[in-house]
Amino acid sequence: MIKYPDLFNKFEDDFVRNKGKMPFAHAIKIFTSMWNEGLKLGVLPPKEPLEGIDIDIKIAKALNSCLKKSFPE
Repeated sequence: MIKYPDLFNKFEDDFVRNKGKMPFAHAIKIFTSMWNEGLKLGVLPPKEPLEGIDIDIKIAKALNSCLKKSFPE
């Protein structure tokens, strides 16, 4: 979880503004490096991968219902 989302958003906006969008290959390298670090720290893969899935499903249902109500077919 991000502790300071405002600071992160500012960093992200500044990065995109200065460097442009990140190439996909570079993003994959960063993701792979972060995943490997998580493995070394012992926090990945999660011990219980489905933990909290019920909350995720409830949020997805709420968001999907908002989209359906906002854009009638």
